[in-house]
Amino acid sequence: MSSFLLRRARVVELDHGVGHGPDPVDVRVQDERVIEVGRNLDRPAGVPEYDADGRWLIPGLWDQHVHLAQWAATASRLDLAPARSVAEAMAILAARLRDGAPGWVVGWGHRCVPWDPQPSVAALDAVAGPRPVALISGDGHHGWLSTAALDALGLPRRDGMVAENEWFDAYQRMSLVAAPEPEALVRAQQDAADRGVVGLVDLEFGMSPADWAARLPGPLRLRASTYPETLERFAGLATGDPMPGAAGRMTMGPLKIISDGSLNTRTAWCCEPYLDQPVVGAPNYAAAELRDLMTRATAQGLEVATHAIGDRAVGEVLAAYADSGATGSIEHAQLARREDLPEIARLGLRASVQPAHLVDDRDVADRCWGDRTDRVYMFRSMLDAGIDVRLGSDAPVARLDPWLAIGVAVHRSADDRAPWQPQESLTPREALIASVDDSGTVRAGLPADLALLDQDPLAAGDPADQAARLRATTVAATWVAGSMVGGAWAGVTA
Repeated sequence: MSSFLLRRARVVELDHGVGHGPDPVDVRVQDERVIEVGRNLDRPAGVPEYDADGRWLIPGLWDQHVHLAQWAATASRLDLAPARSVAEAMAILAARLRDGAPGWVVGWGHRCVPWDPQPSVAALDAVAGPRPVALISGDGHHGWLSTAALDALGLPRRDGMVAENEWFDAYQRMSLVAAPEPEALVRAQQDAADRGVVGLVDLEFGMSPADWAARLPGPLRLRASTYPETLERFAGLATGDPMPGAAGRMTMGPLKIISDGSLNTRTAWCCEPYLDQPVVGAPNYAAAELRDLMTRATAQGLEVATHAIGDRAVGEVLAAYADSGATGSIEHAQLARREDLPEIARLGLRASVQPAHLVDDRDVADRCWGDRTDRVYMFRSMLDAGIDVRLGSDAPVARLDPWLAIGVAVHRSADDRAPWQPQESLTPREALIASVDDSGTVRAGLPADLALLDQDPLAAGDPADQAARLRATTVAATWVAGSMVGGAWAGVTA
């Protein structure tokens, strides 16, 4: 049903000066768009009516950085996030192996920077034996593989990790054992819809247009992506084009380029060495390759989403955007030089950031970048520099939960510790604006992608209280293109 009338909703003012006052109003949706906001609106014959009963209405939320298949697969993968050492990780693995089921074991979530000793293939083989075991780091940038897994994937034997481009290639070859069931992709979308999410930028590996089209349609809007290795398969498709043959609401998104590594794998490319090891990370592409990819994407009409975590990577990526004329986003920008922020704004690039990462990374960042943590996750500085900041999760690196991301952006902690670098916090309004895909306040003319909240997301209070309330937000209803797809009301007819 793409037309309805919503009575007595409080429209949350996200654009200053563009609001409907604090009192409840009616919102009329017709043919998948909001066409009228006011009081005591007439209900056309045959149009269903819902009573918001004073709840708060916002545009639906977008997660600007998701790996949906990997996120859906975590439900069936071995959870290694609780492990605090090699011994603990191996105890978790041993418990799984006792079930006796044959075949691969795929795990997810270990973060081994502070571990002593570090993971080794020998330690894994001692528990895994002849079983192929692949344990994927919580940042997704390395795999800890048993010898049997290395052999099965055609990788040289070693005693350390498989990291960065070698790992990304290997992961795609694992698709038969690492891919989730199609229904799991729909369930993951449904869970997001129940949290008020209406759209995802899905940055999945190894896909072709036919692969995207073959996915079961879910309730959300999806922007599909490509990577350099698959760019030629998407010839003729520009960002924003409908995905050929795809059911549902799928359009072409960006070319994704992973220009450097990650903090937890110590491969993020930095201007100065890490404090705990004499390394600076490394680029994944030479400067000429980076410019060539951006130029090719721009000629095709594709935006470019460029992963850059270290400050050296951010600077080099900015130079490539300037030289190529590409548009799009810098993904993560976890560590940046302050002098680079005005250049991001000048080039019109979005900063696609993931606040929940700082919850996991603060201790590692203090260990590795302790002399420069005032330049880590600079959300406030980015906004003040005029940068268009967009929030996401990078699921499965963090949960696909926009309210977690918004809460952490407001109060840079998710435990009992004081906020980390609190001068870089956002207000609740700023964090919401960064989460609604540039929609602003609900008004006539917008697509009917809406979320009705049980709590006021802009309620007054100190940042800790505001963040706690935001993380606990519940959603009564989510609409995409005027159809109710999620929330507590899902399935209810007016």
